[in-house]
Amino acid sequence: MGNMGRFDVSGMKELQKGLSELDRQTDMFLQACAKELAARLLRMVVKRTPVGEYGKSYVTDADGSHVRYKAGKNKGKVKRATVKKGGTLRRGWTAGGPARGYADSLPVHHWGDTYAIEIVNLVEYASYVEYGHRTANHKGWVRGHFMMTISEQDLQTIAPQILEKRIREFLGGAMKC
Repeated sequence: MGNMGRFDVSGMKELQKGLSELDRQTDMFLQACAKELAARLLRMVVKRTPVGEYGKSYVTDADGSHVRYKAGKNKGKVKRATVKKGGTLRRGWTAGGPARGYADSLPVHHWGDTYAIEIVNLVEYASYVEYGHRTANHKGWVRGHFMMTISEQDLQTIAPQILEKRIREFLGGAMKC
């Protein structure tokens, strides 16, 4: 029959060890991917959330021009009221429910092959800013800002590249590629 030659299986044993290690670390890897995507979504939605301005009342003349000081050391300067900025809605965004902190401590919910992290805003008027609402006199409509909807769509476009990079790193570590 002839000589079959030699075959070294040490590389196969290393591959088997790497694959068994992959199997043990898969759940942690998937949770880390979910946390990264949730953190990115949270950052995007916070950035996109509008900040209200309240008390923006400048002292004006009857014709609408700014009133200037007539005498004294401030002569010629415009009288202004201080502008109070909002930010309650922007500060209201959290991942994983109320009073959550860092991305590492986010609770990941796992159902079957789905990993989920909640991104919520518990400010009572958040849905009105997101989707829009009727005016107080019921004669008009205030358009929504869709900060969560648009951020979610943006994340769906970039998620494949993010996950592909993470998967390459994860598999590369186990297979020593």
